[in-house]
Amino acid sequence: MPSFDISSEVDMVALKNAVDVTSRTIDNRYDFKGSSAAVELNEKDNLLTLHGDSDFQLDQIKAILLPAMEKKEADSAKRLDHQDVQKISGNKVKQVLKIKAGIDTELAKKIVKLLKDGGLKVQASIQGDEVRVAGAKRDVLQDAIAFVKKSVTDFPLQFGNFRD
Repeated sequence: MPSFDISSEVDMVALKNAVDVTSRTIDNRYDFKGSSAAVELNEKDNLLTLHGDSDFQLDQIKAILLPAMEKKEADSAKRLDHQDVQKISGNKVKQVLKIKAGIDTELAKKIVKLLKDGGLKVQASIQGDEVRVAGAKRDVLQDAIAFVKKSVTDFPLQFGNFRD
């Protein structure tokens, strides 16, 4: 019985590359000279930390970072969970952006329900942070992929591990 997996993995190489591009741009821009503007990537905890002198400067850093991320990996900015802006010493501010990896149970249940209600003859099951979809024919699975791509647009998904 053919099957495939729906997952959402972070391309850490592309993310590091986008952070490096952003850091170089910050270093080269005149309006950031002498400021505390910086971007840090914590791979272990899947966190991006933006440092700046004001909320406006944080917005400027995000205006550089998000397009750089999108250029490296499509829809990657959708996986960021923006936390509140925190005031730190003096007039400096920082913002933490959590990087969501894997499919959370709420989204997995939504995908399974979509496939059941969609009238496609496939079986979907949640396996950890992935959803496995199995069907009788390859064509039905390709229809299921197209249906899920069209229905779930607010989170980046990958379709892989296709087995015949």
